[in-house]
Parts: sequence; C-alpha cells; structure tokens
Amino acid sequence: MPLFGVEATFWALLGPFVAAALSPILAKTLKHNASWLLAIIPALAFLQFLSFVPGIAAGQTFRASLEWVPTFNVNFSIYLDGLSVVFALLISGIGTLITLYSGGYLKGHQNLGQFLSYLFLFMGAMLGVVLADNIITLFVYWELTSITSFLLIGFDHLRRASRRAAVQALVVTGGGGLALMAGLILAGYQGGSFEMSELLNSGDILRESPYYTAIFVLVILGAFTKSAQFPFHFWLPNAMEAPTPVSAYLHSATMVKAGVYLLMRMQPALGGTELWMTILPIFGGITLLVGTILGIRQTDLKLVLAYTTVASLGLLVMLTGTSDPIAIQGAVIYLFAHSLFKGSLFMVVGTVDHEAGTRDLNRVGGLFSLMPITGVAAVLSALSMAGLPPLIGFVAKEVLYDGTWHAVNGGLWTGFALLGNAMMFALAATVAIKPFFGSKVKTPKAAHEGSILLYAGSITLAVLGLVTGLFIVSVGHQILSPMTSAILGTPFDEELHLFPTYLSPALYLSMATVALGIIIFMYLDKLRLIIAEILRTIGWGPDKGFDQTIEGIVRFAGTLSNTIQTGSMVRYMRATFVVIAFVLYVPMILTGNWPKLEGFGSLYVYEWFIAAIAVIGVYAVVTARYRVTAIVLLGIQGFAVALIFLLFGAPDLSFTQFMVETLSVVILALVMTRLNLKPTDARSSRAKLFDTSLALLCGAGISMLLMSIVQLPFDPTLSEFFTQYSRTIAHGRNIVNVILVDFRGFDTLGEIAVVMVTGLAVLALIRVRPKSEGNSKSENNR
Repeated sequence: MPLFGVEATFWALLGPFVAAALSPILAKTLKHNASWLLAIIPALAFLQFLSFVPGIAAGQTFRASLEWVPTFNVNFSIYLDGLSVVFALLISGIGTLITLYSGGYLKGHQNLGQFLSYLFLFMGAMLGVVLADNIITLFVYWELTSITSFLLIGFDHLRRASRRAAVQALVVTGGGGLALMAGLILAGYQGGSFEMSELLNSGDILRESPYYTAIFVLVILGAFTKSAQFPFHFWLPNAMEAPTPVSAYLHSATMVKAGVYLLMRMQPALGGTELWMTILPIFGGITLLVGTILGIRQTDLKLVLAYTTVASLGLLVMLTGTSDPIAIQGAVIYLFAHSLFKGSLFMVVGTVDHEAGTRDLNRVGGLFSLMPITGVAAVLSALSMAGLPPLIGFVAKEVLYDGTWHAVNGGLWTGFALLGNAMMFALAATVAIKPFFGSKVKTPKAAHEGSILLYAGSITLAVLGLVTGLFIVSVGHQILSPMTSAILGTPFDEELHLFPTYLSPALYLSMATVALGIIIFMYLDKLRLIIAEILRTIGWGPDKGFDQTIEGIVRFAGTLSNTIQTGSMVRYMRATFVVIAFVLYVPMILTGNWPKLEGFGSLYVYEWFIAAIAVIGVYAVVTARYRVTAIVLLGIQGFAVALIFLLFGAPDLSFTQFMVETLSVVILALVMTRLNLKPTDARSSRAKLFDTSLALLCGAGISMLLMSIVQLPFDPTLSEFFTQYSRTIAHGRNIVNVILVDFRGFDTLGEIAVVMVTGLAVLALIRVRPKSEGNSKSENNR
C-alpha cells in the first residue's frame, strides 16, 4: 500500500505550489540555505510515489478523484500506473537534487527566492501533467508548464537573448498546446470519456473513428512542439539562456519529456496504426540525426548537451512510434537512463562554469585534479550516455537495437539509431574527456571543487546510473517492466540483463556504434568545421524562420489594424451597419422566408399617433444642426416605444424604458459637451445618400425580422414556466419583477454594472479640464 494512502497524492501535487509560496520568504531569511529546507517537500513527494512501486510491480493501478466542474464532466482525478509513477519519481527525485543545486549555483543572487518559486511552480505543473487522469486537467497543467518555463527561461530578463528565448519557447509550446486541446477534446467525445484511464481501455474506438487522423495530427502537434521534434527543435537549444539548474531540470525529467510522455500514454489508444508507425519514426529519426549533427558543431558545453537532448528525444519518439514491444522497452530504459546522465552532466557543466568561469570547450582542460568529485560524476554519466557497460545506458542501447532490428521497417530505424548513437558516443567523450583530461588550460577563474550543493546532485545521479545498471534485473522487474506494460496496454515482463546472454545483432550493432563513435571523436574538429561551413552555406533555418514568421505576423497585424482602425467613427458605423444588413437579408434571400405585410389596417388612431411621433422624431434628429440637439431629440423614439409598452399592458417595462432612455440621453449629452466636435455635418451629399440608404435598409430588415418572429406560432412554454414557478420558487406575484430579479438576476446585475461603469467614466470625463476655455465655451453653447 502507498505510504500515506492514494488520496495523499493530492497533497504531493499541492506540495510544490506551497513551496513556491514559501520560497521568497525563506530565501530572504535563510539565503541559499533555504534550499535545504525547501528540498524536503519534493523529497516527501518522492517517498510517496516510491511507495506505489511494489503495488504497481504486482500489476495494480491506483486512481483517486475529486469533483471539479461536474457540469462539464471535468474532475480533478489522478491515475497512477507504471508510466505515471516513474515520471513522478523522476520529477520529484531529480527536483529535490535541483533544488539543492540551485541554492549553491545561485548563492548570493538577489532573486534566489523568486527563482525557487518559479522552479516549484514548474515542478507542480509537470507532476500534474503526468498524474492527471482527466484530459482537461491534463491540458491545464500542460499549459502551466509552458507558462512556468517561460518564467524560468526568461529569468535573466534584462538580457535580450533570455527574453527572446522565453518568448520563443512560449509561442512554440503554447501554440502546440492549443492544437493538443482540440485533439484531446475530440478524443474525449469520440472515446466516450474524458478520463484517460477509460480512453486507454476503450480498445479500437479511437483508431476506428472517422476523426482518427485529425486526433492524431492534433496530438502529435502538441507532443512535437513540447518535445522539440523537427522542425520545432530550435526552441530547446535557445532555452539554454536559462540558468543551468533550469537546463538540468528541463532536459532530464520535466518539460521536454512531456511530449514523449503524452505519446507513450496515448500508445494503447492511438498507436499501432500505419500512420502512427510511419510519421513518428520518420520525424523521430530525423530529429535524432539533426540533433547530433548540430551538437557536433557546438563548442559551448551547454549547447552540446542541449542538442544531444534534442537527439535523445528524437530517439524516444522513433522507438515509441514503432509500436514494437521490445523497441518500446528500449525507449523506457533509455528514457530512465537519459534522465540520470543528462541531469548529472548539466549540473557538471554548470559547476565547471561556476568554478572555472567558462564552459567553452576551447578554454577548459585538465580539471580532474582540481575538481575530482565533479570529474567522477562527468565520467560515469558520459559512459552511460555513450552506452558503455556497466552503466544503464549500455542496457538501453542493447535493448533498443534489439527492438529496432525486429520492428516493421527495422532496417531504416536501426540505421537512424546507429548513426545517432555513434555521434552521441563522440559527444559524450567530448563532454568528459576534453574538460577534465585534456591539456591544462588557464581558465578565467582559478578552478576548484564547488560546495556540496554543487556536486551532490551530479554525483548522486551518476552513481545511480551505475547502480541501476549493475542491478538491472531488479530495477527491470520493479520499475521498467511496469512502465513498459502501461505504455503497451498489456502485461510485459521481459527479463533484462547487464550483459548479453548470446551473440545477437544488437551486440554487433553496439560494437559498430563504439567503433564509429571513436572515429567521429578522432575527427571531431574537422567535422565541426565542415558542418559549420554547410550551415553557413545553407544560411536559413527554422530558428530564423521563427523570427521571420513573428515579424510577418506583426506586419500583417499592423497593416490590418491601420486598414480597419482608421480612427474614423463614421467608417466604423458604416462597417457595423453593413454587417447588420448582411446578416439580416442573406438568410431571408437564401431561404425565401419573407414576412407577410399585413395587419397595418387594424391599427387604432392613437397607435398611428404614436407612430407619427416616432417619425417626426426621426425627421427632427436628421435635420438637427448640432449633435447635442440630435441626441436630445433621439429620446423621442425611445419615449414612443415606452408609450407602446404602456398601451399594451406592460407598465413596468414602460417605466424601465423611460428611465433608460432618459439616462442615456443625459449621459450622451454630457459626453458630447466635453468633446471638440464640428458644429456641422462634414459629409458630402453622396456620403449622406449612402448612409441614408444603409440606415433605411437596416431599419427595414429589422422590421421584417420582427414581423417574421411575430408571425410564427406562439410557443407558451416559457410563459407557462414563469407563471407556474414565479410564486412557488421566487415567492413573487409580479412576474416581470421576478424575471428581472431572480430568473435573470445575474443578467440584470450585469446591466446595472455596465450603467454604473458608464456613469463613472462620464463623471471622470466631465471633470477633465478643456484644453482651451474658448473651445469649451463654444462647445457648451452648442
């Protein structure tokens, strides 16, 4: 059973948000030591998630739910199986180490509390993504990861590069999130449930749906943008503008793996189709090669690691897309291994930068004797990244080769994996050998080992990579096989071994990877120059394309605004009335439902009299010389309508009309006296003719619409409802008052609020002094 019960998982979800609220206070009082205290919160969450492992290994799943928006069938529900628990363990466990690392890396920074607050918000959002069962809840947390990553990437907001990277990440991942929202809602309606656990057990409902292609495209757009798949890969390396603790957390256990998590989660419902098994492996394979090739080009250690993350994400998507059980098992092991070695390597690079003053490959060397603990962490993590025994990365490489070899179109996917892993091997050697074992270079700062906060996380993750490799049988049964089963949707428990028990294609492929990786490493400098020259020749890339797209959108928006928002009220009114005329007449023309012009002969004399008042009022408004006069005369039409209400037995409505009309005239008149308006109509005769015709057209259209409605058979349902329930429910005899106050009370409250805000705006306008007394006096006289 879980340590504190399934319901306690809600508290584990809430914990990071509580820590986010406490961070600024604790950082102000305890400085960098606050990280020790704050790290307890994710550590407790880690223990809670760890307590689920035995039950899940035995085949159990856990679910808990709270009502959130029951009207729309949206629950705050969580679902724990092998996939979600492993992700939750990585997020909370590595999150604990990153919290400690942040205290050492940002020691003395004036905004440490703010940074930790953003970090915990991000942690809570990621936990919500992987634990949410309701797909609407999942989407809310999904978008929260985009917002919080924007805050983290742009933390150093005084630098233009940081601001650009933050905006770019938000636009790309946020845009993909909108596509994902549509895909999830469509999947929920087609699958008959908005609970992910029920969708995953719905069989082939989604695969056989006529909307499967639309759901697939929308879901992978969300996943590809979040997990930086080609051609959306460019935002991830740019996100290296963030402080290194963010990079370490972002790349190892959180945001960039959210897209991979989503694809793995949706595998039982969407996977196994020809579309799935074609698109995902192709884009994943391209991303793998693009990431490693661009990684070879870099000399900044953080950028090298960033591009290898892009490559690793491509590898995970490719393996997931094959839908082959062994390949997916390889993806699971590689994801687990990647989280350990990549988190460690980023912290290593951050420590080198912090203590040596640079992370440029050409300016560091021979650091092992000066930073031995960090050096050990670098070596162990690099060995795992390179896929060498006895690290868990070696097991991952063996299994994934076995999976691609036997998958559909396995030769192509194996070729992608071989080339990508060989370049990954060379880059792993670059990160470990050059900085720590290369010839000594004088660094900007006198390099030395950092504080325990700086190396505790990296050495812990590096050692875990070794321990999990040595004990892979137990780790496989307890953690990795349940995760694979959750992705496949069927039980899966293939026993893992550190070393192959027989000569297999996977072993030969591993040997080829090492050999090719060594060759690439030997010629790395020449390859770097060749790739740089090729990129320089090509010139254009997705990153530049993003800037061009944003610039194009801004220009289009500016052109559109300048075209539509001309500042001319006359044009705005004309456009409004043209649209009204279009809406009124097009349906009647298309359907032929014109009203019957009858009943005018039965009007009483006083009704004709009221109509004549309205017509005279219109004539007076049109011929008035000044706008204030026209506004006052405009009230005649409102009073005429109020008289009609009075004559037809609606005194309450008539009184309301009188009050609203009077108030409107007063407000408009007061406003007009404060505006510098021309005393005469400056329109040409042609413009006046057009406006008159348009006004008559709209007036006739509204009249015909009202006549059409009146000529329909009367439906007494609503009247009967109000008559029946006004007394019993609202306890009122006056039905009109009951409707206004009770049945549509919020609507009436909104109307009152609008009138109040309008009155306050007019009051403020009245108190504004005119620019010149002469203008003010002349306007008041009008």
